[in-house]
Amino acid sequence: MPQRDGSPLGDVEALVFDVFGTVVDWHGTVVRELEALGRAHAVEADWPRFANRWRQGYIEGILHVIAGQTPWKLVDEIHRERLGPLLEEAGLATKLGPIETEDLNRVWHRLDPWPDSVAGLRRLESRWVIATLSNGNVSLLVDMAKRARLPWNCILSAEMIGRYKPDPEVYRWAARVLGREPHQIALVAAHPPDLEAARGVGLRTLYVSRPLEYGPGREAAFPVSGNEFDLHAVDLVDLAAKLEPYAG
Repeated sequence: MPQRDGSPLGDVEALVFDVFGTVVDWHGTVVRELEALGRAHAVEADWPRFANRWRQGYIEGILHVIAGQTPWKLVDEIHRERLGPLLEEAGLATKLGPIETEDLNRVWHRLDPWPDSVAGLRRLESRWVIATLSNGNVSLLVDMAKRARLPWNCILSAEMIGRYKPDPEVYRWAARVLGREPHQIALVAAHPPDLEAARGVGLRTLYVSRPLEYGPGREAAFPVSGNEFDLHAVDLVDLAAKLEPYAG
C-alpha cells in the first residue's frame, strides 16, 4: 500500500498495546497492597523485592509454556503458583486465609494506570483503533480496564490463541483479528524484546520509556539506547503528540 505521508507510520491504522509496565504500574500497585497486608498482619519484609520476584516468576512461567516445558495455563494460574513460595519466605503464608490469598493474587486485575495512560489512550483512540495485546488473560484485562477506565476499543489476549508473546504468531493473529496487514498495526510497548518480535513479522514499533517499572532506583530490565524502533516516547501523552502528524 502507498504510504500516505512518505513515512511507514502513515499507514498505521491500529495500535496494539503491551499492558503490564507499559500502560499500568504493576510494581507500585503490588507493593502498596503488600505493604498494607504486612501492616495488617504485623509482618515486615522487602516488599519491592517481593513484587519484582513475583513478576520475574511470571516471566519464567510463560517462558516455560513457550518452551513446552509446562502445559498451557492462564497468567492468573502462573501468578498463583509463584505466589505461594514468596508468601512462605515473607512469613505471610500462615497468616493469610484462602480468601485473602486469592484476593492478593487478583491484585494483577486491579493495577493502577500510569498517570499519563488514560489521557494518552483517549487522545490516541480519537485517531486510531486501540487494543490490548497482552499475555494477561481476558478476565484480568477486562477487570483492569473497567477499574482503571482504560478506553480500549478491543481486548486482545494471548489466551484467545493459546500462545504467549513473543511467539510471532500472536502478532500475526492480532493483525488478522483487526482486519489489517501487519504493517498497518503498531505495537506500543516498554519492552524491547516484545517490540523486536513484533517487528520481525512486519508490525511497526513504538517504544514508551517506563524507567520506574521496577521501582525507584532500579534499572530498567531492558534499557534502550538510540532509535531502534519507529518512534520513541517518554509516556503515552508524548506518544500521542508524536504520532498525530502521521494520522490520516
